[in-house]
Amino acid sequence: MNASIELNQHTPMMQQYLGIKAQHPNELLFYRMGDFYELFFDDAKRAAQLLDITLTARGKAGGNPIPMCGIPYHSAENYLGRLVRQGLSIAICEQFGDPATSKGPVERKVARIVTPGTLSDEALLEARQDTLLVAIAATQGRLGIASLDMSGGRFQIFEVTDETALLAEIQRLQPAELLIADEFECSALNNRPGLRRLPPWDFDLDAAQRSLCQHFKVQDLNGFGCSGLTAAIAAAGCLLQYVKDTQRTSIPHIQRLQHEARDEAVAMDAATRRNLELDINLSGGVENTLASVIDHCQTAMGSRLLKRWLHRPLRSKAQLEQRQQLIAELQAEFLYESLQPQLKDIGDLERILARVALRSARPRDLSRLAKALASLPHLQSHLRQAESELLKSLSESISEFPELAELLDRAIMENPPMVIRDGGVIATGYDQELDELRSLSSDAGDFLLKMEQEERQRTGLSSLKVGYNRVHGYYIEISRIQAEQAPAEYIRRQTLKNAERFITPELKEFEDKALSSKSRALAREKMLYEQLLETLNAQLLPLQDSSNALCELDVICNLTERALALDFCCPVLSDSPCLNIEQGRHPVVEQVLDEPFIANDLHLDENRRTLIITGPNMGGKSTYMRQTALIVLLAHIGSYVPAKSAEMSIVDQIFTRIGSSDDLAGGRSTFMVEMTETANILNNATDKSLVLMDEVGRGTSTFDGLSLAWASGIDLAERIKAFTLFATHYFELTALPETYPLATNVHLGVTEFQDHIVFLHKVEEGPANRSYGLQVAKLAGIPSKVVSAARRKLEELEKHASTEHISAADAQQFQADLFAAPAEPSKALVRLSDVDPDELTPRQAQDLLYELKSLL
Repeated sequence: MNASIELNQHTPMMQQYLGIKAQHPNELLFYRMGDFYELFFDDAKRAAQLLDITLTARGKAGGNPIPMCGIPYHSAENYLGRLVRQGLSIAICEQFGDPATSKGPVERKVARIVTPGTLSDEALLEARQDTLLVAIAATQGRLGIASLDMSGGRFQIFEVTDETALLAEIQRLQPAELLIADEFECSALNNRPGLRRLPPWDFDLDAAQRSLCQHFKVQDLNGFGCSGLTAAIAAAGCLLQYVKDTQRTSIPHIQRLQHEARDEAVAMDAATRRNLELDINLSGGVENTLASVIDHCQTAMGSRLLKRWLHRPLRSKAQLEQRQQLIAELQAEFLYESLQPQLKDIGDLERILARVALRSARPRDLSRLAKALASLPHLQSHLRQAESELLKSLSESISEFPELAELLDRAIMENPPMVIRDGGVIATGYDQELDELRSLSSDAGDFLLKMEQEERQRTGLSSLKVGYNRVHGYYIEISRIQAEQAPAEYIRRQTLKNAERFITPELKEFEDKALSSKSRALAREKMLYEQLLETLNAQLLPLQDSSNALCELDVICNLTERALALDFCCPVLSDSPCLNIEQGRHPVVEQVLDEPFIANDLHLDENRRTLIITGPNMGGKSTYMRQTALIVLLAHIGSYVPAKSAEMSIVDQIFTRIGSSDDLAGGRSTFMVEMTETANILNNATDKSLVLMDEVGRGTSTFDGLSLAWASGIDLAERIKAFTLFATHYFELTALPETYPLATNVHLGVTEFQDHIVFLHKVEEGPANRSYGLQVAKLAGIPSKVVSAARRKLEELEKHASTEHISAADAQQFQADLFAAPAEPSKALVRLSDVDPDELTPRQAQDLLYELKSLL
């Protein structure tokens, strides 16, 4: 739009549009005109392209046609969904005035703003995936994060100390929309879809505290465990105000602010979440992920909770053992089999209740809610059969609502329409006045026929008939010949060429009722519907508490079923440092293999901390490492695990350095990405961490890479003492266990047959004896001539090495000497360590430089 065009050059309607658009420059404006939402100027061009709809024109501005496109209001959700999934926000401008009584343009204003992170409409949401709005605030060296699930009412805050931890949490949350201040700098977030930059004053701490206290009706936030979390509170305040500004309505379903303590969960960085393919695979899809195998929940809300558990494993031994006990008890009597059908009837209670709170619940939401509430007594009857105190406690958290169930059953039609707009939602017999209004409208024809017969008999006028037209309404028509005989109470309404039309008090009363009955019935129905929402909102908190308990029950039942179906075992959580797995399996790979999966053991303890894993490509090193991480992760959500038996201590972090990829947009090469991830592990891992390192140092020259891999392996084994699986093709690293007793060699077995190799996928003690790179290349389809040439070159290199280089035993000693610390420190370093640079004059500094050079 050309900003130089004066408003007075436009029609009054377009002036109204431009005034509203000026208040929402960053959103597409859906401007309601009758049965359509219209878009103009640049909004129209953009929407027409994104939605693949026709771009037309309406009127002119400055002599040029005004671009315009539109969509039917009754099918707007489909278009909104497509736009929101592309990260756009849409301002919905509705008509609030009556076109019949308005002078000039009908009154319009923005009713709500649809943004990717504030969705609650069922049609716009992924059923089994959280849709989160996240805000980040930086205060006093801390980074505060607030997340809100608008469709479920979960409002959580926490703080981190550095950008690496921040990115790990963003990877975990996967926000649909991210709010940051204009001044906040983090290059990794710059091109993220759904990013919104807001003025810095939107993150003001004092304003945030006032806003949060006012919303939760408290004097301070200490009761939520938020004392001292200034950065997180600033983020939460900004987020809450953003929601209120966009929704233009109250948000009563957000009733708690939960502090997520990071030390309660097993930490995983962004690379680890990506490499383990928890619910998104490396290609960005959902197939062949851990969630695709583990998630057989009966409800969408259960699926969402399970994924939250997978992304936030717990470190509380007591809580994990409680979940294990619940699984064991549900298995014992196959109780889960009777509970799961009842859970399926409950559906997505969490999101239905959110829409009830937002007054946006649709008739079918209430119909499903009625079905859910009606199924609770049946579910409770099965739960009460259990003798377990844990199951009884869970049962007590699920309330029954017989009055609400009966009310909704009486009030809502069995198969209601999708929206209340045209009525037909409230059941017959629920409200006497509504029934009367409906009968007036539907029985008008019968009434008129009956009246016509009665009036003919009473008056004796054979030409009398009762009729209706849209201009004059209801009337009694008598031929001109008999018109003079009309009764005195007949009031003349219209004179025609051959007839006279009359009205009577009785017919007038019926007319008033009949003509307004349909609109009055619709108004009455909408009023009754609002009353139902008010009644439900009065019990919103206990309904939400029951919904949360049902979510947990669904996940536990799901884990029980999966444990039996997939032959999982219950892991033992030990207080002594250990990680012992007997016949461990990869839960995803074994589901896609046609042949039986080769299970493997793992043994790590206080005296065996690092496994140096060698063997050929395709031998199974990566599968072995990943299955270990997934077994540990599943144990830390309280699940059974894919193994014959497992015992482990609680871990604080899971790290992976697997695969090769670059970050061209961030200006980082493959090797730089590898080193950044390695640095994160070496700087943050502890003796309670699980570390997977695959092919460290392969992105640079042989000696550089070998040196880095050697030094990293030593650091993990001796200083950090993390439980480490270190896969490598550097055979020189197999010498590490000779010097560092916490390290042990294992390898993936391979056998040869007639110049072919067979992968055994079996982990065996000791180092591999060779690489088999040429055989793998042959399997991959490298031309035979190339493989043969490579074999000749390999023989030449090996012969050259055997004649000109030291023996294998000497090579190991050489490697040990190469990476050992110098016997004596450098004299230059000793001299430099005694110097205080702040006390040197320029002349002294120059003299010192010459002295150091001479010492070197």
